[in-house]
Amino acid sequence: MLFNPLCSAAAAKIVALKATVMLLLTLLIKAKIRITAFSALGALLLLLQTLVFLAVVTAGVGVYALQQRKTVAA
Repeated sequence: MLFNPLCSAAAAKIVALKATVMLLLTLLIKAKIRITAFSALGALLLLLQTLVFLAVVTAGVGVYALQQRKTVAA
């Protein structure tokens, strides 16, 4: 928006206030989108971490069972 030197000081203050409100609303919407996106990413990473943990525990139980079977057979 171009500055018009013929407009009054009150009109300039109103325009500046509108611009500030638009900027703050834009930043608020951007923050909301970012929070939503990173929340989804966090949930995905938590799911991945849980699956990896369960796979490691399952592998550990399998190794332990194999070792027990070898000691019983010996």
